[in-house]
Amino acid sequence: MRIPLSWIREYTQFPASGTAEDLMAELVKVGLEEEDVHAPELTGPIVVGQVLEKTPEPQKNGKTINWCRVRVVPEGEQQTLTGEGIDPSGVQGIVCGAHNFEVGDKVVVTLPGAVLPGGFRISARTTYGHLSAGMIASVKELGIGEDHAGILVLSALGLDPEPGTDAMELLELYDSAAEINVTPDRGYAFSIRGAAREYAHATGTPFTDPAEQVQVKEPAAPGHEVVLNDLAPIYGTPGCSVFNARTVTEIDATVPTPSWMVSRLRLAGMRPINVVVDISNYVMLELGQPNHCYDAATLEGPITVRRAFPDEKLITLDEKERELHTEDLLIADDAGPIGIAGVMGGVRTEVSDDTAEVIIEAAHFDPITVSRSKRRHKLPSEASKRFERGTDPQLPAIAAQRVADLLVALAGGTDTGEATQVGEPQLPGAIHLDAALPAQLTGVDYSREQVIDLLQQIGAQVEEVGEKQLLVTPPTWRPDITIPEALVEEIARLAGYDQIPSRLPAAPAGRGLTAAQRRRRRVSSALASAGYTEVLSYPFYSEEANTLFGKADGSERTLPMVRLANPIASQYPTLRRTVLPGLLEALRRNVSRGLRDLALYETGGVFLPREQFGSTEIPGLGTYPGDEVIAQLNAGIPDQPQHLAVALSGREPADAPGEQGRARDWADAVEAARKAADLLHVELIVVQGQHQAFHPGRTAELKLGEATVGYAGELHPRVVEAWDLPERTSVMELNLSALLDAAPEKVLAEPLSTYPATTQDVALIVDAGLPAADLQAALNEGAGELLEHIELFDVYSGTGIEDGKKSMAYAMRFRAGDRTLTAEEASEARSAAVALAQRRHGAVQR
Repeated sequence: MRIPLSWIREYTQFPASGTAEDLMAELVKVGLEEEDVHAPELTGPIVVGQVLEKTPEPQKNGKTINWCRVRVVPEGEQQTLTGEGIDPSGVQGIVCGAHNFEVGDKVVVTLPGAVLPGGFRISARTTYGHLSAGMIASVKELGIGEDHAGILVLSALGLDPEPGTDAMELLELYDSAAEINVTPDRGYAFSIRGAAREYAHATGTPFTDPAEQVQVKEPAAPGHEVVLNDLAPIYGTPGCSVFNARTVTEIDATVPTPSWMVSRLRLAGMRPINVVVDISNYVMLELGQPNHCYDAATLEGPITVRRAFPDEKLITLDEKERELHTEDLLIADDAGPIGIAGVMGGVRTEVSDDTAEVIIEAAHFDPITVSRSKRRHKLPSEASKRFERGTDPQLPAIAAQRVADLLVALAGGTDTGEATQVGEPQLPGAIHLDAALPAQLTGVDYSREQVIDLLQQIGAQVEEVGEKQLLVTPPTWRPDITIPEALVEEIARLAGYDQIPSRLPAAPAGRGLTAAQRRRRRVSSALASAGYTEVLSYPFYSEEANTLFGKADGSERTLPMVRLANPIASQYPTLRRTVLPGLLEALRRNVSRGLRDLALYETGGVFLPREQFGSTEIPGLGTYPGDEVIAQLNAGIPDQPQHLAVALSGREPADAPGEQGRARDWADAVEAARKAADLLHVELIVVQGQHQAFHPGRTAELKLGEATVGYAGELHPRVVEAWDLPERTSVMELNLSALLDAAPEKVLAEPLSTYPATTQDVALIVDAGLPAADLQAALNEGAGELLEHIELFDVYSGTGIEDGKKSMAYAMRFRAGDRTLTAEEASEARSAAVALAQRRHGAVQR
């Protein structure tokens, strides 16, 4: 909200010497955030001039310029300004390329030394064979409008000032505006009325309510017929509770808008259009009540407020055809829609230069209805900005009268006294407030009298009920105040947030981190120590990404996903079922910036819908809904297990002069999973697997017992290409929550043997398709208790090995806890292991 300083001075005691920064400094005290300062970027001398001569001079380039003589001081007086290019006679010679002015017109002249927006300095210079000492300015050049096609002729604004008059003062260009950020719960501050009230609160000075300055006339006769036909409210309350229509005739819509109003509208961020529309916008900014003027000659029959019919359309004021939804609340007549209620009017009833009679609409619309229509049609407007935050239900009649009064005063109109109001304003209900609650919630010892005084300052009516209770009726312009806590917030705000003491609460005795938290941190720290970099990605994915990585097979079945009602982008409508897409996006982004040797990891929750998803209704506030309702709500919450994922590319370590690093591959991804399992003392089984996003021959399935908890390996080349990733990118993802649940509560350290170990190797020839894990399991089982460790150190196929076979060599370490093993005992254990491998897998010792 932009607040012109001259405007707020009308209703407050803001000092004449005060700046926009001073105003914002006061408003910050009551919770309104400062945004920016707006002021025309002009410095003088900029004066009124009268054109004495205008001589057209055609040029060789086909352009015609005007050589002008312009008086810039009162007739009969001499110039008091000095400087290069300033003519002492007070008549300046100026070359001008515009043609929309004549001899005798009063114009705005920027004299040498003036500076225009963008740092454009005016100086005397020779051009087209003349010394041009100044410029006759357009509104575009002055920075007060967009029209740069012609000169600003002051008579078009209804002005006839004397030459030499300060044009900046005449056009109120010394004024400036303070811009504040208005939070959604304080829509009343989207007006001069609201901002002035807040300034009065901040400074403790008197405030004049502009709404109270309007004398609403009793209807002299029934106005235009209005019918409220929203018989079945969609969102619980009627779409329109009050509609006021007032008739003004004999309007001259071609009358120029006064310069003071034009200046304020521009500073407030609105473009002047014509006197009728400008008055309508001015009243909206002043009171916070949007309104609309219809050309009465274009209306056909009564005005009806209703929901849209199927397949109904409307061309709005932005000249776009809108396909209306049956939930849209419309303003219509017998010929069809004439506006989307609270959002934007239609072109059919738009005010034009020929308009002589208008019907002024001022209504109170349901915030939810307006907000839905605005979002549905992607049609933000100044009106919807206010309606969706809630407006004062008692303002429509006041705003309509204010518009009518200004149309009479500025556009020559006649207030016929014909007015219609249908509906009744829905006034706020009383709230019971415990007088001790503000002190309990804020820690400040507010007295009972102080509480009552602060509530009355915001416009609330306070009735004392007993010794401890207050019955508080919020003001009509504060629809956000519905509960006692909101009243407490207002008390704290007006008394000053700086009065609330800053005291750290004493932490209750606790046991520190839970076991699950400690284990999760242990895994994260271990990966970081191993050279991985942790990333944090958004949990919003496309359906395709969730499907690709969220299931192993390529079946057509659809995965259940949590869909967002209001996604941050249309391409990310679901919550993630897997961590990998976000991690790969981080990898891709880093690679695109030249970082190719990467090892990234992320831990985070995924969202897996259950059979019941969501709940039919949300219980109200203020009371405990009951165990059954809580259980039903919990049953509709998706499972949210923690997942761990890694993504690897490039080399480890990075290539250096004279030394080439090792290329990271699928084995590193598998090792990351093993590392996490080892830290949690969980036995993770790694077997050959298949996954639609992974390379067919380089995929490991990660299991806990018979349950699959994840996959690791190299991404499929098609996925690598589609996602623009480095070749041979390897990844791993596993269900970390499943590992945490399987982790033992206590881990007993194994005793260390003081006896030496005996190591023997064995090489076995097996079928080429036999997984190493299956053969290792057979050797481990066959060797018995004496086998302390077994490790695969070589796989060979080629010369000396028949086709379809491979040789796998294992190092086996044997140890006994009570004696030194003999070579014979170790060999016997190895032979038993080989025998079982032969029986189970047909292994032949090489």
